Amino acid sequence: MESRNTVLCGANAYEQKYYFNEQFKGIPESIKDELHILCVLFTEEVGGVFLIAFEEDGSIVLETNADDDDITYDEVSSGLLVSEIRRQRQELLESLQLYYKVFVMKEDISEYLS
Repeated sequence: MESRNTVLCGANAYEQKYYFNEQFKGIPESIKDELHILCVLFTEEVGGVFLIAFEEDGSIVLETNADDDDITYDEVSSGLLVSEIRRQRQELLESLQLYYKVFVMKEDISEYLS
């Protein structure tokens, strides 16, 4: 099954690269910087590839994976770190989700203001 998620940003420990989707260039620079740091630190700590993406319904998803032959990738630490990011960066993730729903999906903002 093919994923229909829209990638916001991500980092790849194998290529030591960071990616930011220019479709979201309207996001403030301070948020872009925070996302950059978050993604790079994640891959520095556990390795593999880390992505922040939006599902079709606008909800945000944190994805991580590794090459099959990568013996340095720590799957347990990866899961724990994703949970920690969700907990510590909840406000950031909720704001990004709202941004996506309003500016990309063109949902009515009034339903989120009550």
